[in-house]
Amino acid sequence: MADAKPAGEDLAALKTLSEQTGVPGIDLHQVCIRLADLELVPRDICEQRAVLPVLVKNDRIFVAMASPSDRSTVQELEFATGRRVFPYVALRATLLRVVGECFDLKAQGRRHYVGPNCPPEIIQRAGVSVPPPAEAKAPGPGSPPPRRAPPPPQRASAPSRDAGGLMSEDSLRPAAARGAGVVVDDTIGRVGGPPSPDVFVEATHDGAGEPSMAPADGLELEPDGEAPVILVVDDEPDVRRLLVRVLQDRGYRTLEADNGETALQMVGKHLPDLVVLDAMLPKVHGFDIARRLRDTERYGHIPIVMVSAVYRGWRFAEDVKANYGVSAYLEKPFKVQDVVAAVETALTTPSKRSADPDALSDAAEKCLRAGILAYKAGNYDEAAAHLREGTGTDPLAYRIHFQLGLLYAKTGQLYDAIQSLEAALGIRSGYFPALKNLAFLYQNAGFRNKAIEMWERSLAAAPDDPTRESIKRQLLALL
Repeated sequence: MADAKPAGEDLAALKTLSEQTGVPGIDLHQVCIRLADLELVPRDICEQRAVLPVLVKNDRIFVAMASPSDRSTVQELEFATGRRVFPYVALRATLLRVVGECFDLKAQGRRHYVGPNCPPEIIQRAGVSVPPPAEAKAPGPGSPPPRRAPPPPQRASAPSRDAGGLMSEDSLRPAAARGAGVVVDDTIGRVGGPPSPDVFVEATHDGAGEPSMAPADGLELEPDGEAPVILVVDDEPDVRRLLVRVLQDRGYRTLEADNGETALQMVGKHLPDLVVLDAMLPKVHGFDIARRLRDTERYGHIPIVMVSAVYRGWRFAEDVKANYGVSAYLEKPFKVQDVVAAVETALTTPSKRSADPDALSDAAEKCLRAGILAYKAGNYDEAAAHLREGTGTDPLAYRIHFQLGLLYAKTGQLYDAIQSLEAALGIRSGYFPALKNLAFLYQNAGFRNKAIEMWERSLAAAPDDPTRESIKRQLLALL
């Protein structure tokens, strides 16, 4: 059943919502949704929270929401789906109606929901066959255009490579940039295509003039000395201080981190001999840190002693050791002697440590340089392959993530670019080129609030007064 308000009024209301919330608005009358993607979020959750997945691609999920500023719902969706959520605002009444229609169609065995005003090119890209329109009298003067009935999804052909949700991320670009389409422009002056070359702040590629990595929080290592270095990661100051004191008393050198982001930075900078890691951490979860280290050649040899006050039981401990590669798993409150014993055992157990850990850094550097050369020659696919190889060799090399983000942006892969630049910031949070480019990208994608956040962080990290003044003008234009 159609909404009572005319389409023009709906779009005006949606535009207002977009401006108020700082995220793009999505017109659900113009979408084509692959119904199989609804399996990620149960119907009762969609109805209770007024949310609807509209596009699932790789590790991203694009969600229409009545309240996109509800961070708890976004976090729950990310936890439940295992994907990063990009929220879009939709009118609540329309959203709830479409939620019901989608799940009803899925229960009937349908493959797609097709909005009544879905552009033909999106239907075609979805592989949905459209029956020829029935002959009808031409509408009289002043008559509204007839609403097109959705095509029968049962006759859908094999979906195209990008089929699913809105069929491609390009469909999520602002309407003003694409001429017509799904997302309502919020008049911030965005552009939907690849940003012009002068948008980006590229770091120098030969190392000259590039800012050095800022000192990480915690203790600096002495240049000499043979005692093993242990990184202690815990957001509880009392626990962290206790562990540091006990380990120092036994002759170890120590580093400290109170969150996951800082821990990753310090691993990349100092290459510790062992990590004592809390499972529950702010910014980056302890299990995620363990997985990232385990899955790389450069850091996979570092033993991890994990502690937790939440996850208990010997079965859980065995699963963590098997799936995340940790050497030992201890429950809080722990006995100090148990931690010391676990550390000493892990340090004396033979590992797959490379005899020359810097050789892998050299390999990552070669990937970076090869990617830059291919990029300059216009061979973008080859450049991306080299850079992705570099992130696999050294996932904590922020420069490779940064250059990969620039490449994705150059080729119009907006959300891949955002993800790569966010990865660079996850390793080096104050890296100005990544901050400024992310500000542009979020602004281009219509995420006004995220753009403001990145501009504010860029302002704090700006290298000089002229740059700060330029950023202030950008912020004023958004605010």
